[in-house]
Amino acid sequence: MPIQPKQPTAKGPAEWFTGDVYLDGIARGEEPSRVRVSTVRFTPSARTAWHSHAVGQTLYVTEGRGLVQSRGGGIEEIRPGDVIYAPADEWHWHGAAPDHFMTHLSITEAVPGDERPEVVWGEHVTDEEYHAR
Repeated sequence: MPIQPKQPTAKGPAEWFTGDVYLDGIARGEEPSRVRVSTVRFTPSARTAWHSHAVGQTLYVTEGRGLVQSRGGGIEEIRPGDVIYAPADEWHWHGAAPDHFMTHLSITEAVPGDERPEVVWGEHVTDEEYHAR
């Protein structure tokens, strides 16, 4: 059973996030497993851009307070212990509340073969969208 050393924390790219977000990869399954698990840390008000996942995404909030929204739905507050599931191809965003840090585990799957990308990134969530609670 090999032990994988922890890789350095990476800053989330500006194309995907507003604000400061930090990523730590935990698991990247090799066939036949396609699981992807990462810890994602958001500073206050930091958030993802609108995006969707080819096979869906599960979030597990480990600390802080955050916000999540599906396209066309209302903004929901999320807290430690909450589990959020975004079905395949559902456009959504998630991030920290304005006055709190927030950390979650992101659990996704790769798409078999090279049929299509795991994640499709869209436009950034505007300040007006973010504050529209």
